[in-house]
Amino acid sequence: MFDTKKPICIFLALLLALSAAGCSSGGGSDAPSGNEHNTADSQDKTGERRQTHTEFLTADPSGEVVYGDETASIDASNVSEGYVCVYYGGASDNAKAQIVDPNGEKYIYNLVNGEENIFPFSDGDGKYEVSVLEHIEDSSYAVLLSQEIDVKLKDEFTPFLYPNQYVQFKKGDDVTALGIELSEESSDDLDYLTQVYNYVINNISYDVEFAEEVTTIYIPDLSNTLKTKKGICFDYASLMAALLRSQGIPTKLVFGYSGTLYHAWISVYTEETGWLDNVIHFDGHKWYLLDPTLAANNRESFTRDYISNGDNYTEKFKY
Repeated sequence: MFDTKKPICIFLALLLALSAAGCSSGGGSDAPSGNEHNTADSQDKTGERRQTHTEFLTADPSGEVVYGDETASIDASNVSEGYVCVYYGGASDNAKAQIVDPNGEKYIYNLVNGEENIFPFSDGDGKYEVSVLEHIEDSSYAVLLSQEIDVKLKDEFTPFLYPNQYVQFKKGDDVTALGIELSEESSDDLDYLTQVYNYVINNISYDVEFAEEVTTIYIPDLSNTLKTKKGICFDYASLMAALLRSQGIPTKLVFGYSGTLYHAWISVYTEETGWLDNVIHFDGHKWYLLDPTLAANNRESFTRDYISNGDNYTEKFKY
């Protein structure tokens, strides 16, 4: 038996309690745009554009190292690239993958039956235990397959560059097409980060109704997010992470606590800055806590004052 609690972010109460700004449809006129700092000015000064990626990393369950059988299997062919492929083809409609990282932290994922499910080794080098769990009844699960995998990453960034179950993108989809479009308007990686950030907070509205009914098996559908222009914090963070990873920028999708509420945000790496772990506001020189959900739903002054205090955010899981 194990804990199946998954992140469900309903943070409207936090917004109402801490700010009269409440929720808005997209960023609104008071949302931080950053446009005065970015593309036009930097391109006019340098005459340069960033190199846009038109080929994209794809998780490849090659079958070179596989444990299990046709009902449940673990493809560990690409551990140095920072991910594992888990397959379940049994009769249960509620199977899960459990990954225990080198620090003993348990990550629980829902398995899509009949598909290769991609999960990251997000805690760096070390021994991971990967298991396939099949639902029996109530909250009880049987372990169908369990394998210890010794991970040695090619580098620290690979788990946060590939697509996975929570950060999905592939060549020809809406996400990579948007990434190309925004990249071609950007002078460098920081400028592209600004373009992505502004697009998400100004075009995606927080879906209060869906947040109140979302289930624990929810997996973001980013094409749908772009089509409907609505989402919850999971969608905001997943979309931004996918847009950045598709253009070669290492990005962590992070779950943890914003105050006392479970929430999702992102952490980004650039050569100019290193890891940006506490970003929200760009003043032309640096950023402060990159949480696109709060930025999209609040006034700049509130989000900057609340989020720039790193004590308000506690990381629990990263993907």
